[in-house]
Amino acid sequence: MSDLYIAAGGGGDPLGTLIAARALAADPADPAGPARAPLIATYAWERPEVDPAAGGPLGERDFDGLVHEGGGIRGGGFAAFTPATRARPPAGSTLPALARDLPARLLLLDPARGLSSLSRQIGAMAEAAGGRIRIVDIGGDILTHGDEPGLCSPFGDALTLAACHLTGVPTTVHIAGPGLDGEIDEQLLLERLAGRRPLLPDREAATAAARALAWHPSEASALWAAAIHGARGTVRTARTVIHLTDTSPGLYPLPLQEAIAHNPVARALVAEDPATLDAAADVSHRLTGIPGLESERTRTPQQASPARGIAFLDRDTAMKALHETADGTDHITLRHAARSLGLTWTDIPALRAVLTTDTPLLRLTP
Repeated sequence: MSDLYIAAGGGGDPLGTLIAARALAADPADPAGPARAPLIATYAWERPEVDPAAGGPLGERDFDGLVHEGGGIRGGGFAAFTPATRARPPAGSTLPALARDLPARLLLLDPARGLSSLSRQIGAMAEAAGGRIRIVDIGGDILTHGDEPGLCSPFGDALTLAACHLTGVPTTVHIAGPGLDGEIDEQLLLERLAGRRPLLPDREAATAAARALAWHPSEASALWAAAIHGARGTVRTARTVIHLTDTSPGLYPLPLQEAIAHNPVARALVAEDPATLDAAADVSHRLTGIPGLESERTRTPQQASPARGIAFLDRDTAMKALHETADGTDHITLRHAARSLGLTWTDIPALRAVLTTDTPLLRLTP
């Protein structure tokens, strides 16, 4: 018997979700933690640099080599990733490689047929796991009120909340690293989490994701892992500057209904039960003014220099260039570093070798 973990926003959230699962399993105050490799359900929803289509989450029709399971008393089925799974071009996905490098079973959340269909998938996954549902959100924008100035991607999290509500399965929401996704300010989130005592994952929990963090372009999960390992100070990401504080390592639990009470999009989705993904996205757009399925392409800064390849770099040259783009911060993410040097996210492992670093973030100050 185990719990079903849901990486609320897709992208790199499965990495942070694994860290959360390890931390919860080791928590003596939480004996229901999983005793085996966790089941982690996630959207295949990634940035344009990974998925050139990037117009919304990929579904089963976009992959070859998925393993189909489920169909128990809840009547739903679901698909799982293996290292042999492949996205059908031109789509792209990091999930098959994550299935190889994360000690977890990755399941696909496919919302193409609307909210009720997604809820049936999640119910079947929870039945297969044999436990409760634990939603993990890295950064905390799942608690959005829809009007925060930094908010840019509220739809996926709200869809997750609404679908889990419809399952009727006992569900807890866990906020990892308040503010680390750069969408809602840390202090504002702490006010919304008032009275919630955080779990502080240990370094062993964070190390469970190290193999994947060595190449994955995730920033929020990398920031959380770095905070758990003790990093503090300012971090330049691809989009903004994040502050790592003594609050950053925390993992905060709250009941599903409390999370939904914060999130107007989730409440509207539950009330309207849209039958298609487009209709669900329209609900989010109507309430927040942010198109739910809009590509991040137009909102993502371009590379600071033309692509030239890793072979042209040495450590001193790279570090000098990175200091110039860091805005005086203490650290930078490897995604920002690659972009600043005219590289792609697939160059991150080679860039790490050039920079002689194996940590989640690159430290720039002594």
